[in-house]
Amino acid sequence: MTTDGFFHTPGVSISVTGLQKSYRTVAGDVQALRALDWSLTPGEAVAIIGPSGCGKTTLLNLLGGVDVASGGSVVVDGQDLTKATERALENYRLSKVGFVFQFFNLIPILSALENIQLPMMVAGKPESERAERAQRLLEMVNLGAKGHQRPEQLSGGEQQRVSIAVALANDPALIVADEPTGNLDSKTTEVIARLLVSLATDHGKTIIMSSHDPKAVGYFPAVRAMRDGAFEAMEKT
Repeated sequence: MTTDGFFHTPGVSISVTGLQKSYRTVAGDVQALRALDWSLTPGEAVAIIGPSGCGKTTLLNLLGGVDVASGGSVVVDGQDLTKATERALENYRLSKVGFVFQFFNLIPILSALENIQLPMMVAGKPESERAERAQRLLEMVNLGAKGHQRPEQLSGGEQQRVSIAVALANDPALIVADEPTGNLDSKTTEVIARLLVSLATDHGKTIIMSSHDPKAVGYFPAVRAMRDGAFEAMEKT
């Protein structure tokens, strides 16, 4: 693992035990996750593959502290998210988790540099530190010359690379990426998938990506398959 003095926070350990999530609808209760057991060590890069509706996004939301489980536990570096207060979950999301989404989630009126600086601003980082780090992150994702361009002036692949830089702004230990290549061509999919894996292999981050695309998950050293809210037996390592 190398940090080059830029990334200081190592990845997290994760222990999922008997994890369940259900939703109440007008048609009745829907069981999104069914008693999942799973564990990860710091610095792992794992892809979760499965069809739409299998529970991938629900699992990522629980790992990211965005949603709350109906049963079981999610323990991240010793912190049980299922017992955490909303304030504790808010701090967890801000300090430990970086999110990457399918639809980029960039603010249209802000430049690439400004989008990257925003999470640091929320975290109270000084302006000089924000500007320097945002530029270095852009360079890391090979977009150093495009910092002043707004999202509409960037290609889909470039926007997703900016989104990854945004996710890394506060040096999180965990990156959760939900279908980050869903709107990208095969060449750009490879770029994004390899970039995510490198965050684990080169910088020690814990990386979890969901996808329905076998090509995208094929770049990951470990893959779990999901169907109907549960992991399937086969695992690639």
